[in-house]
Amino acid sequence: MIATKPIHLRARLKDYLDNAFNGEPVIVSRKNNKNVVIVSEHEYNELMKAKRNAEYMAKIHESVENHKKRDTISFSMEELRAMEANDWKPTEKILEFERKHGIQRNGDVTK
Repeated sequence: MIATKPIHLRARLKDYLDNAFNGEPVIVSRKNNKNVVIVSEHEYNELMKAKRNAEYMAKIHESVENHKKRDTISFSMEELRAMEANDWKPTEKILEFERKHGIQRNGDVTK
């Protein structure tokens, strides 16, 4: 990793961008510790992919934990098909789950 100051970055921008493109991140030191890091687009995309994967795995873990606690709701295919109707109204099973979790009809959580 390379560290530089803005004045040096301006003077040698192409070199620093080439370094970032070649896999060498560049830290630009700024006042009040408001530093930035220059990375290649490929590296940025990989970082974002890793972040999304971590968020997705956290959701899966939460779902598994909810399932272990029997804190889930399941539907038959017939129930799911019925939910597609424009005039569908929530069943008692759904209303009970919402009450249990403090969910109001407009989608707000009241926990």
